[in-house]
Amino acid sequence: MGEIEGSYRVLQTPGTRLGAQFNAGISTLEPGQSLSGNMVNRSISQGRGIQIRVQGLDDSQEFFDVEPKALGQILLSEVFHRGNLIESDYFGLEFQNMQMNWVWLEPTKPISKQVRRPANTLFRLSVKFFPPDPGQLQEEYTRYLFSLQMKRDLMEGRLICTENTGALLASHLVQSEIGDYDDAADREYLRINKLLPYQEKVQERIMELHRRHLGQTPAESDFQILEIARKLEMYGVRFHPAADREGTKINLSVAHMGLQVFQGHTKINTFNWSKIRKLSFKRKRFLTKLHPEVHGPHQDTLEFLMGSRDECKVFWKICVEYHSFFRLFDHPQPKSKAVLFTRGSSFRYSGRTQKQLVEYVRENGAKRTPYQRYVYSVVDSPQLSPVASKGPLCLSPSFQMSNLSLPGQTPSPLQSPILSEVGSNARLEEEEEGRRKRYPTDKAYFIAKEILTTERTYLKDLEVITVWFRSAVIKENAMPEGLMTLLFSNIDPIYEFHRGFLKELDQRLALWEGRSNAHVKGDYQRIGDVMLKNMCALKEFTSYLQKHDEVLTELEKASKRLKKLETVYKEFELQKVCYLPLNTFLLKPIQRLMHYKLILERLCKHYSPAHRDYDDCKEALKEVAEIATQLQSSLIRLENFQKLTELQRDLIGIENLTAPGREFIREGCLYKLTKKGLQQRMFFLFSDMLLYTSKGVTATNQFKVHGQLPLHGMIVEESENEWSVPHCFTIYSAQRTIVKLEYVSMSDHSLAVENQLSGYLLRKFKNSNGWQKLWVVFTNFCLFFYKTHQDDFPLASLPLLGYTVSTPEESDGIHKEYVFKLQFKSHVYFFRAESEYTFERWMEVIKSAASTTGRMSLLIPKGGPMEMNRN
Repeated sequence: MGEIEGSYRVLQTPGTRLGAQFNAGISTLEPGQSLSGNMVNRSISQGRGIQIRVQGLDDSQEFFDVEPKALGQILLSEVFHRGNLIESDYFGLEFQNMQMNWVWLEPTKPISKQVRRPANTLFRLSVKFFPPDPGQLQEEYTRYLFSLQMKRDLMEGRLICTENTGALLASHLVQSEIGDYDDAADREYLRINKLLPYQEKVQERIMELHRRHLGQTPAESDFQILEIARKLEMYGVRFHPAADREGTKINLSVAHMGLQVFQGHTKINTFNWSKIRKLSFKRKRFLTKLHPEVHGPHQDTLEFLMGSRDECKVFWKICVEYHSFFRLFDHPQPKSKAVLFTRGSSFRYSGRTQKQLVEYVRENGAKRTPYQRYVYSVVDSPQLSPVASKGPLCLSPSFQMSNLSLPGQTPSPLQSPILSEVGSNARLEEEEEGRRKRYPTDKAYFIAKEILTTERTYLKDLEVITVWFRSAVIKENAMPEGLMTLLFSNIDPIYEFHRGFLKELDQRLALWEGRSNAHVKGDYQRIGDVMLKNMCALKEFTSYLQKHDEVLTELEKASKRLKKLETVYKEFELQKVCYLPLNTFLLKPIQRLMHYKLILERLCKHYSPAHRDYDDCKEALKEVAEIATQLQSSLIRLENFQKLTELQRDLIGIENLTAPGREFIREGCLYKLTKKGLQQRMFFLFSDMLLYTSKGVTATNQFKVHGQLPLHGMIVEESENEWSVPHCFTIYSAQRTIVKLEYVSMSDHSLAVENQLSGYLLRKFKNSNGWQKLWVVFTNFCLFFYKTHQDDFPLASLPLLGYTVSTPEESDGIHKEYVFKLQFKSHVYFFRAESEYTFERWMEVIKSAASTTGRMSLLIPKGGPMEMNRN
């Protein structure tokens, strides 16, 4: 057996009696029983950790702090503890490996040894062990989580069943969520929530079945869901592709009773644990040794070929864990280490067995915090998905809904909570129509309102530095006092000034609209006087703005020099509130001056010289243009430095990118001629060199540098005729390259800065009726979606590269004014502005992003652009 790389012998005895020490780290043990539980508390209190994102079974997400070298059990314990989950051993955390397969987090191995970049990886809580009878689950809360797993499996196409059974399961899910049948409520809920891939086809059947569940409690509904699901052949089944000795494609799975073999979705064989003598693997071969009486002495070993050794080992480990959990009385003890050498894998199941878990819950279940179940109402907040509105949530009652995707994931934008069909209704449309009739229609009003809406977003952006980042560095004592003074003594006064400015803008627009202070007499249908007063006051801050060059440089130097600050910096950029690269926010004050200049130019162009607001606007424009001219060169330098520092983090294999005198010029996707033919590469052009890269295999947006070509001595010539490829040219340097051009220049980035926009929009899907009101921010070639302008972080984002923007066609059936259509292949959204001016502005800024291709195109999956955050 020396050739066996991993093996596991099935134990034929029940083992010792119960009462052995539980596995350390199970958070449901009493205080003092768990050493690793104490380690969790110590890790959190010291605050020296990485933040890991965990998604609950209701798709809510939360961050957990662990030390970089922490074992998987530390994270598991904290998740179970925070979720008050007592029957925790049925669950695990899974994540996608480099091959994009879901694998389980191992408790006994360091997280960093299992996941290359834990802080950029999404872990999700999932059911790991599926008992044959839901009656074995003693906690109502556990059965609720299991029902959510069934809901997920139905939607993901894992729980295969007939359409009628699917409709029955869906009807119990509806009863569990909203209570007794109501025609309007049912239709609204099913419009909002996708429970089945074929839901529209069976919607009437779902409602008919729901009508029969009158008086059924949520707990009873959960139990019915599990009763129906457990009888299905695909209950708890997770496929592992393989082939038999004849090369026939099959799927392997493991369940409580043993090993299962499927052909397609049909189970063709089951090998019970009682029939199996040994499970092992050698490279790609998965070996199942049976007792002789099963197939005779000459046919006692079954062999299956899997895709790789890693896939083989992953499945073998799952088999080991399933056998231990369901068949043993207590968890197996680890083997003592060999003196000279080891052979085979030392992997063992480290948790409690089902038998131990049942005994523990019986003794300790009464001590847990009571679980209270709420029923979701379809009249809840129309801006959030139902998951965000109901309670309790799967991991913690304090969860905040956020579905900014992690890098490397490829969900459709339709699956975002903010981009999914949620409770828009006729009342919202009536309110909007009433508002349109009541509010001013003058173009000047909407230009003034753009100043107000973008000022709100700008102040929130300043808070990322003045409030959130300050809190992070103070908490960890990570920034030297001198740098703290330099940074915050410059930006705090600016922040305080704009708080007052925003208040004045808000009051003026309220008077202009007649929303408040209607008894006050005066001519408030103007904005120039407010702008002139504040643009003059801004002159006092010129010296502060001129220091931003120094601030940005010193912050970058310090983050390279001080490991603690670098860690805090990087971890802060992973926070939801930091939706752009951190140093981008330091550019906002100077960029805002350019925004004022552009908006005031628009106002002056709109007004006639005789208009009562013209002179003030003209004078305000003069004041801000003067400041902008003084800071223009500083802004160009800052934007270049910011771009270089951002690329330094994003590019693997290049050092000192921020060398003095180097300027970023252009970036884009080019097709390079390689031994394998034309391969897509990402190119970055600087004033002194050209880099070409490819996206790494990690679940990040980092690019691996393959080549660095100096511009000195480089020759570029057109070669379209030679290679018969459109837009083709050849670069002569150290090597010969053929490429097809698609570039984004520094001027495009500057244009994106000038075209920042924010405000409320109404949004609907192609096949929906109602409109949903969202606060939308456009910046950095991306739309960010918020529930209201008061939110601290976006709920979702949509990169616009690759999308087309147009007005609706007749076939779209949109009979409203000021609507524009966003489309990428099958993804279609309609957005409705409040006026002709705002409609034209949104069309303008989105066209500037959607028509540009470049770096982001490498990040867009084949199916279409995805919602994602900027990391």
